[in-house]
Amino acid sequence: MAQQTEYGVGDATYQAAGGQAGIRNLIDCFFDTMGSDPKYRTIYDWHPADKEMSRDKLALFLCGWMGGPKLFVDKYGPISIPATHQHLKVTAVERDLWLDCMSCALAQQDYPPSLVEYLQQQLFIPADRIREVCMGE
Repeated sequence: MAQQTEYGVGDATYQAAGGQAGIRNLIDCFFDTMGSDPKYRTIYDWHPADKEMSRDKLALFLCGWMGGPKLFVDKYGPISIPATHQHLKVTAVERDLWLDCMSCALAQQDYPPSLVEYLQQQLFIPADRIREVCMGE
């Protein structure tokens, strides 16, 4: 029996998420959920009216973040996620809304529970760093 590669090692997370196509599907579910549920209105409205670039940027960023190709950098250049969001008022409330919406999107994917749990834990790290920067901590 082949040994399963651990998430976070090489491109294991990227592959488990379905590569670029799987991540794009996740982000489409994320934005569709955010746009259709009024409880996410605040964070949804932070994005430009045309959400396509926001969808593209997040999907490409997550490809590299999950150990796949650095597609965001190739298309948009270097990024500092906290600095990009520092103009927003991201408190623990908005951080948790974003994470909750992402959890809803993750639940709609055909991912193993271990991947969902791993991603939820790992996504908290940049989400909380954004909160820290926005709150001047």
